[in-house]
Amino acid sequence: MTAVLVVGSGIAGLWTAIRAAEAGCDVTVVTKAAIGEGSTPWAQGGIAAAIFAGDAPARHAADTLAAGAGLADADAVDVLTSEGPARIRDLIRFGVAFDRDESGLARGLEAAHSRARILHAGGDATGAAIEAALVETVRRRGIRVLERTALADLVVEDGRVVGARVLSEGGADAAGSFRAGGTANADAPDRGPRVLRADAVVLATGGSGVLYAHTTNPDVATGDGVAAAARAGAEVADLEFVQFHPTALAVPGTPLISEAVRGEGAVVRDAGGRRFLLDVDPRGELAPRDVVARAVWRRMVEQGGEPVRLDATALGAEFLARRFPSLDRACRDAGFDWSREPVPVVPAAHYAMGGVVTDLDGRSSLPGLWAVGEAARTGVHGANRLASNSLLEGAVFAERAAASVARAPSAPVQNGGYTIRRTGSRAGIDGAADRISADMDRHRAGTLVDRAALQRLMWDRVGLERDAAGLAEASARLEAWHAPEPVDRRRIEDRNLLDLARLTVAAAAARTASVGAHTRIDGRAASERDGASAHDLERQAA
Repeated sequence: MTAVLVVGSGIAGLWTAIRAAEAGCDVTVVTKAAIGEGSTPWAQGGIAAAIFAGDAPARHAADTLAAGAGLADADAVDVLTSEGPARIRDLIRFGVAFDRDESGLARGLEAAHSRARILHAGGDATGAAIEAALVETVRRRGIRVLERTALADLVVEDGRVVGARVLSEGGADAAGSFRAGGTANADAPDRGPRVLRADAVVLATGGSGVLYAHTTNPDVATGDGVAAAARAGAEVADLEFVQFHPTALAVPGTPLISEAVRGEGAVVRDAGGRRFLLDVDPRGELAPRDVVARAVWRRMVEQGGEPVRLDATALGAEFLARRFPSLDRACRDAGFDWSREPVPVVPAAHYAMGGVVTDLDGRSSLPGLWAVGEAARTGVHGANRLASNSLLEGAVFAERAAASVARAPSAPVQNGGYTIRRTGSRAGIDGAADRISADMDRHRAGTLVDRAALQRLMWDRVGLERDAAGLAEASARLEAWHAPEPVDRRRIEDRNLLDLARLTVAAAAARTASVGAHTRIDGRAASERDGASAHDLERQAA
């Protein structure tokens, strides 16, 4: 029986676990918080799929390729869009109650989609509904889950991943360590470090929004799987492509205001009340996210850092409360009646397009290691993710990864017979990856990294707009810091954030031309570059 270790408990991780267990694998899920506390429950916008009359997977693929700014992998996009409708049907079987209207399943429109194809559940609680259904399925099927257990490093023997070093803080399931034979060691300690061995390790650890001072991500999004994979020698790519969501509420915590609000007709206005996005792109508020986010950022620079305003007043109080109940509550809790007044919004780090490079079945360049979801670089997003493709990617490629790990032999063998897609950006990453691997087993001289300082540095120098001088400064400061010993979750995360920051800066420095979410402004004055710094946003959010 193939022993499978899944690290992460969002849509990609739980889907992989369920399908691998159905295929006869002995599955253990490891999650560093409680199950259900990842990024998936935060997904408001919905899930895209070409299931309605007048639409087709080819149209969805064309929209995805266009949003990816020429860098999305056509084969991966074809898999995503052609297999997406079947995964929607699976979600319904899992128990997800998508919103309905008089025509059947309700559908919404979001930026850069040529058709209304976005499904929602609970109005703006799609991710939460999907997560709840998958968690219930995992529990009902008795899949082993180790909660509050953080990934420290991958275990590599003879060039193959054979397990993971983890640190457990204790949790609801004290099944003990997991061995390749599929048995549990009941005598293993419930807390502390341990090695979990497996025939197949699947990274489903999500993104790394916590790299930035302002993010829509939860505090678990520290890129643990990508950092661990890079240290182990797996190929990573496209880390320079970080998607910034253009409309986060300008209050502490920068909660996301879903793109679906703009899809329903809300508009963005500057401090003078002018709707300015139509001057930038004829699609206005429904242009791709990178276009809207840059336009918002630049208008804020012109306004001295003052937020722009999202105006949803035309939609009316009853519609806003019914269609966006969570957002309506969040706005009111922050002191805004968005049915009567435009609300202040700012960009915030939202999604990582890059990650562990995989083939179309989730296999990485390291034998024994798979990656799915936001931790993976499948190629579907290119330089900019199309709205509401993230949940779909998690489901589609988790389905394929589960089938792949179920075919993996129990005995360690070298990978073969497949091709890792190498269309991503490797420039600048190899040297940085070599350095972080070398740093694993020796103490670095310098100052211990401070998370808040790192986040401010990344926001100021590696944010929506970058230039050579700012990236060089970021690189020098990052190299002067050293990571803590990974003896608890916080210090494991800080090490991962430092490693990912170095890799991201190296990738951004190497890509000298602007494309998609990566914008180089070399030649513009530093004062203009710094016009809307982290401190400006902190002041506006206070």
